[in-house]
Amino acid sequence: MREIQCRLLIIGAGPGGYVCAIRAGQLGIDTVIVDAAPPGGTCLNVGCIPSKALIHAAEEYHRLTQLSSNSSMGISAGAAQLDLAETVAWKDGIVSRLTGGVATLLRKAGVRLVSGNATLRDGKTAIVETPEGPVQIRAEVLVLATGSEPVEIPALPFGGKVISSTDALSLTEVPARLAVVGGGYIGLELGIAYAKLGAEVTIIEAAPRILPQYDGELTRPVAQRLTQLGIRLLTGARAGGLSDSGALRVAGVDGAEDFHCDKVLVTVGRRPRATSAGIDKLRLEMAGPFIRIDERCRTSMSGVFAIGDVTGEPMLAHRAMAQGEMVAEIIAGQPRSWDKRAIPAVCFTDPEIVSVGISPDEAATQGREVVTGTFPFAANGRAMTAGDEAGFIRVTARADTHEVLGIQGVGARISEMAGGFALALEMGARLEDITGTIHAHPTRGEALHEASLRALGHALHI
Repeated sequence: MREIQCRLLIIGAGPGGYVCAIRAGQLGIDTVIVDAAPPGGTCLNVGCIPSKALIHAAEEYHRLTQLSSNSSMGISAGAAQLDLAETVAWKDGIVSRLTGGVATLLRKAGVRLVSGNATLRDGKTAIVETPEGPVQIRAEVLVLATGSEPVEIPALPFGGKVISSTDALSLTEVPARLAVVGGGYIGLELGIAYAKLGAEVTIIEAAPRILPQYDGELTRPVAQRLTQLGIRLLTGARAGGLSDSGALRVAGVDGAEDFHCDKVLVTVGRRPRATSAGIDKLRLEMAGPFIRIDERCRTSMSGVFAIGDVTGEPMLAHRAMAQGEMVAEIIAGQPRSWDKRAIPAVCFTDPEIVSVGISPDEAATQGREVVTGTFPFAANGRAMTAGDEAGFIRVTARADTHEVLGIQGVGARISEMAGGFALALEMGARLEDITGTIHAHPTRGEALHEASLRALGHALHI
């Protein structure tokens, strides 16, 4: 059996793992990273990147179909045509470019990438089954970055007409009727995309409303858009198994019904891979289904770190990346700890949602005295000229010092503002810092300026 010795071994080459490896390599740490899939993990291969490609293609197709039936801004178009297989091939090309780019960055940093399934023997040794045979890797430090996977409903196991989010990104034909089980961000993103591609979509959500992790004010424009797109929404409803005829059994507030559909997309959440690769044999302290870590991402076993989805919420790629970079620097001897004030959450629905920090409702629950300001895109010149006026930006700040505690927004392409929102909270900005910053005109970002002015009691354009 071939053997490899290294200082740092990383299990999992997703966003957290590969960023940790690249930064470690830059710092001169002898690093090996292991994954059976191409580098990039769920996010790059079957998650963030391919789903956004499909969402963009669906929006382009929908725009053409709208223009072919109703002219807008003096523009009309002929009948739109869709070849989903070609769309998927385009999406796969983007994924291939990015995975190849990550592999190149790993090589540039001097990181050794081993392709195969790893099984841990202990906190310093792993056996990797590679196409060339088993390889034993011994390391001084171990980083667990095994990520997460879709949750399967026992009554609706994946297979046949029941598909996961991964399967939904590789369909070569648009299903005529699509049932989406789960009204969270994954279900809504993909459900909206397939509705724009021409599918008849029904979304089944057990909670009283969609996107229960966000407040009702933020989700209302999305719910309105679902109606405009002809998407049927069943809230307070639960999906059971398939009937003998292949129909989906749904129990709701109005009783039970058998829903006939061509595909059932199950998107009820993700679970951490906290027992894969022999992690369970390490007997690490757990926090529910997640690996327990401290402020430096250290586990209960000396020399073993954990990052990303396997360590808990929020299960976001950018959180994993930030943790990976930090851990690499800690291993290199730098004084780092996890003290981030805000991690942006983005939902790529139509319209998009961004949330950083706390909402007014959360502030009230915490007993904080706050001031808030909201500015609608319907009063924003750039939104008007782009024909996308739905939504708003909302700012929440302390009543006494005006320190910004939270910024939320819903609107077209508002995801691009997430970094600016997070920067304001990370730097401890006050409302006066935002209002004292000149915002370019005409831009959607002016809505943040106006919302802050409104929180101070002197909005200019509303």
